[in-house]
Amino acid sequence: MVKRQNNYTIERKEHMRGGEGAVTVTELLTPAELVEKGRLCAKLTLEPGSSIGNHVHEKEMEFFYILGGEAEYIDNGKTITLYPGDTTLTPDGEAHSIKNAGNTPLELLALILYI
Repeated sequence: MVKRQNNYTIERKEHMRGGEGAVTVTELLTPAELVEKGRLCAKLTLEPGSSIGNHVHEKEMEFFYILGGEAEYIDNGKTITLYPGDTTLTPDGEAHSIKNAGNTPLELLALILYI
């Protein structure tokens, strides 16, 4: 399967998970295309100062891969600065949040899989 960029669904979400500002979600694969094994495969873009609020994953895990920008990432209460090329994994039952800590857009790949 090949999916062209003009076939992606793009949505702007304000205050995602209680965060600040807005996140642009470019859905790369739908849950159906993930054969219902996951609920999100997307490129996320956060403008400077925007964030995704702290939340816990239940019966799923989430992976981030930083494409560009600088992030303040909170992993179960521990703050870590992320840069392009860094990867995170939030297992079932754990919490995280992410904020654009730089002056340019923060771009990342996100994948949420059911476990």
